[in-house]
Amino acid sequence: MKGPRPKVAFICVHNSCRSQIAEALGKLHHKDVFASYSAGTSLKKAINGDAVRLVRELYCLDMEESQYPKLIGALPPVDIVVTMGCAVDCPTLACSHREDWGLDDPTGQDDAHFLAVIRTIEEKLEDLALRIVNGRLL
Repeated sequence: MKGPRPKVAFICVHNSCRSQIAEALGKLHHKDVFASYSAGTSLKKAINGDAVRLVRELYCLDMEESQYPKLIGALPPVDIVVTMGCAVDCPTLACSHREDWGLDDPTGQDDAHFLAVIRTIEEKLEDLALRIVNGRLL
């Protein structure tokens, strides 16, 4: 990988669960490869409580310390846009690469469902980081 780290925006409707998890785990595990951001097209008042609790239990990471729900207009210019699977169209968010991860929203589900989504996000982040490092995206 040459040049500065690409900026990756994880986007879902409310920016309260999947996109927040992806931002947090991207910062935790892949900050040397890409810069992580998240945003939504409409907002909830807070990050999903189950997501906060499980990320804290699994990674000793409190998303509420440095993250909060925000709209896509609050993002810096980004290189990569990842929609989380909620049919979000972001025509005003320019980028060099866009992909959709097709993740089910675990809101209102049991911990097992949340954990499956978190593990899938981990796997997809690892794959994204490898593709960036190997020059297969930008």
